[in-house]
Amino acid sequence: MILTKRNLDEFHQWFEGLNTDGGMILIDKALDWTSFDVVAKLRSLTRIKKIGHAGTLDPLATGLLIICFGKYTKKINEFQDLLKAYESKFKFGATTKSFDSEFEEENFRPTEHITLELLQSSAKEFTGQISQIPPIFSAKKVAGKSLYKYARKNQEVEIKPSIVEVYNFDILNYENCIADVFIKCSKGTYIRSLANDLGQAVGSGAYLNQLRRTAIGDFLVSDAITINEFMELLNNYKANTVESL
Repeated sequence: MILTKRNLDEFHQWFEGLNTDGGMILIDKALDWTSFDVVAKLRSLTRIKKIGHAGTLDPLATGLLIICFGKYTKKINEFQDLLKAYESKFKFGATTKSFDSEFEEENFRPTEHITLELLQSSAKEFTGQISQIPPIFSAKKVAGKSLYKYARKNQEVEIKPSIVEVYNFDILNYENCIADVFIKCSKGTYIRSLANDLGQAVGSGAYLNQLRRTAIGDFLVSDAITINEFMELLNNYKANTVESL
């Protein structure tokens, strides 16, 4: 059974079936939480040991996480293969070491030449099947070790490009060095790398300033609930269970 914002009145049925039938929930991840934080919190709240997510979100990103319990964890690979959709903001005129706002801005460059039309035409270079180099500050593994571990120790490592597919790379607006961007892409695509690559293409540098995952396949963040909302549902369930005894 899948729990979403559309069927919260069936929470008791969903929760009581986790141990036997498994289940799935759509979570709207908050800023600064890791995907593992969400999994750990739900494991603690539900007491279900077998739990996992279908696609990592960085701590600085918000939005949709698919969380699977019990037998539903067998579906994780299937969900990971679905297309992802993101709403994001790119900031032009500087770069950062991580390609996002985790580190301070550096390599400042002029932006007077940038227009919405320039960004839209340049973004076309990064649509379709492309070769993409993951950010050095990422969980991508090389020789069994996450890239960010090499980066934090200033160790050099060869990063091989990955083949990903970008279906939509839409620049919706540009104002005060900030572009509003919608992206639909395959699994394994780093939006931070797209921001960095687009910044290089227009000669100003850029980094990912904000990111929100809005969809995984047909699953929408508008149907997801927050961890706080889940805790409230669980507390109400427990209170009603006690009253019925």
